[in-house]
Amino acid sequence: MILGIIGIILSLALLITLAYRGMPVIIAAPIAAVVALVFSGAPILASYTEIFMPALAGFVGQYFPLFLLGAMFGVLMTVTGYAESIARTVARWIGARNALAATVITSALMTYGGISLFVVAFVMFPLARELFRVADIPKRLIPGTIALGIFTFTMTALPGSPQVQNLIPGQFFGTDGFAAPGIGLVGTAMILGLGLAWLEFRRRRLMANGEHFSDASPRRGDGPGAALAGAQAQVKEAETGTSGAHMTPRNGVEAFIPLLAVIVVNFGCTLLVFPALNWDYLQEEKFGAIELSSRAGIWAVIIALTVAILVIVAFNIRRFGDLRTAFVDGAKGSMLPIFSTASEVGYGAVVASVAAFAVVRDSVFSMGGNALITSVFSTSVTAAITGSSSGGMTIALNAFGDDLRTLALDQGVSLEAMHRLTAMAAGGLDTLPHSGAVVTLLIVCGMTHRQSYKDIFMVTLVMPVITVAVLTAVVSVVGAF
Repeated sequence: MILGIIGIILSLALLITLAYRGMPVIIAAPIAAVVALVFSGAPILASYTEIFMPALAGFVGQYFPLFLLGAMFGVLMTVTGYAESIARTVARWIGARNALAATVITSALMTYGGISLFVVAFVMFPLARELFRVADIPKRLIPGTIALGIFTFTMTALPGSPQVQNLIPGQFFGTDGFAAPGIGLVGTAMILGLGLAWLEFRRRRLMANGEHFSDASPRRGDGPGAALAGAQAQVKEAETGTSGAHMTPRNGVEAFIPLLAVIVVNFGCTLLVFPALNWDYLQEEKFGAIELSSRAGIWAVIIALTVAILVIVAFNIRRFGDLRTAFVDGAKGSMLPIFSTASEVGYGAVVASVAAFAVVRDSVFSMGGNALITSVFSTSVTAAITGSSSGGMTIALNAFGDDLRTLALDQGVSLEAMHRLTAMAAGGLDTLPHSGAVVTLLIVCGMTHRQSYKDIFMVTLVMPVITVAVLTAVVSVVGAF
């Protein structure tokens, strides 16, 4: 049993190391899984084909429509010029001199509107670079500013976010994407406020030291070179579908309509339309005898993204030939993100299958801890290990989800509160240096870990972790709000 636990620890260390060195997770995850299997004495081939692959396929089967539609929507928003129009409109409203707030708010608006996180990074960098140049703000702050808008509150805290990180807990707790809105809004205010305060503090400090926009030149020799090189290849591939808008929206209002469509349709389906319909047929065996609550969040976002895509096509029907390439590029661009995350889920399933993991799991629950704290803690740890919020949360909830739900019901813990705080916990320790999202963002911005990771660390890790810790303590004492 000791060897099995050692094997799990070594496999986790190997996964982190390989990801940090730039190896694709699709390859790194099964390699790390083999290490855990060897130390536990479990059969490798059988575990790969009967445990790893079914878990991978299950994640793809459940969330592929979200990744596919999100990627296509993001590329369509880019090639039509809508994304750039939104960014410039918000910057004009807020003012170029408020470059930090303009960049964060625009990034957040696009993310909450359903555009893929990575697509937002590609779209936002050129605008942020221009805003920072006009305001003469050191360019090393660009990655952290964009990260605050896309990797934090809009991904996990804001109620109704169409991002997959906000939907995964609902599959285990029977909740929807609007769960615990009070907690989510307070968490959003805390993360946004603390993050902007840090960025403004850094801006003043750097400029007081005489640093300007043109002073921080990219140096590829800094930081994990192999990881940067690996991410560069992914960026080039993604840029084939996001490089340069070649259409111009007829007016600024038109560009906002698809984003509003996602928000309104998601809200309407979740809270108004679905509850009013008869779903008794879901109890039939051919539909898996499921409850509406286990699918409503995903279905609402699928419908919302589909409607938004149709809106874009309707507005640009005369240029449909130009849009066809965007559909193809979006479909291609959805493959790597979903299979990378699914591969991490497969790794988690393998680790959860070894006898040593059962001992760890039983030890966690035999301590009689609070369900909410256990959920937050286990999700944070797995997100840190994998460098992925969605992958880490899925691994944790696949292993503990049923037990956590039962424990929460026994303890009178709100499942909606557990949904919201578990999602927010996944968006904290996931941005350690080996995170693929962090590495890719740095590449897009032309910066290195040494130049810009400190600010990413503060706004995407420290501030969310503080927020989750405070809110978890409050909810544990006074209940959900």
